[in-house]
Amino acid sequence: MLEKIEKFQVLIVGIIVVVSLLIATVIVTSAISRDEIKVTGSASEIVKSDSGSLEFEISVKEPNRQLAYDRMQKNLSIVKKYLSDKNIKNIEIKPVNGYYNYKRDTRTGYDTNIIENYNMSQPVKISADDVEIIKDISIDISSLVNQGVEVNVFSPSYNYSKLSDLKVSLLEKASVDAKNRAKAMLKPTHNRINKITSVRMGVYQITPVDSTDVSDGGINDTSTIYKKVTAVANVSFKIK
Repeated sequence: MLEKIEKFQVLIVGIIVVVSLLIATVIVTSAISRDEIKVTGSASEIVKSDSGSLEFEISVKEPNRQLAYDRMQKNLSIVKKYLSDKNIKNIEIKPVNGYYNYKRDTRTGYDTNIIENYNMSQPVKISADDVEIIKDISIDISSLVNQGVEVNVFSPSYNYSKLSDLKVSLLEKASVDAKNRAKAMLKPTHNRINKITSVRMGVYQITPVDSTDVSDGGINDTSTIYKKVTAVANVSFKIK
């Protein structure tokens, strides 16, 4: 009886070994039969913006509309002189905005029909090729409060005009990077890459230099003077 059990155990072990060898053969055959490799390559470059813009609002508050308008013209003249001294030539004066504030009834908490004052704001946009000047003005223009001018400043915007040419160059470098990665991956298998079967361009990421952010739809940073432009290429190669 014991002898039969031992023979049965040997038979089971033999079956397991055979099945394992068959599975291994299928896996190896499958790996070898693949004749294509897909690799993602990337390339990036740091650039300095070559143009910038800044938007801000001049605000006044007076008892009535006429007084607000007169004061706005005076403050606008001060701002224009300030910008002229900074050698800013591209100045866009946008349509003025204004509204009345009404006195509130302290008993009911509701506004009355009595005008308390008139608020007026004058949007202004400036632009220049000298991004350092734009940066300087974005920080310094609030100092006009010392001359009685209240200015609300928004974040400056910086752009790089040669982005289209750079994208083409980076895409080429990303494709080369993909090729080198494919070679490195195939080296242990003693295979080599052959012709490219497909190339798909990924989205571009334009980010601050030290940023690691990525987005499926791409990023287009305009908040920094220096920015990193990254291109991605998805490339498929034949294997030989």
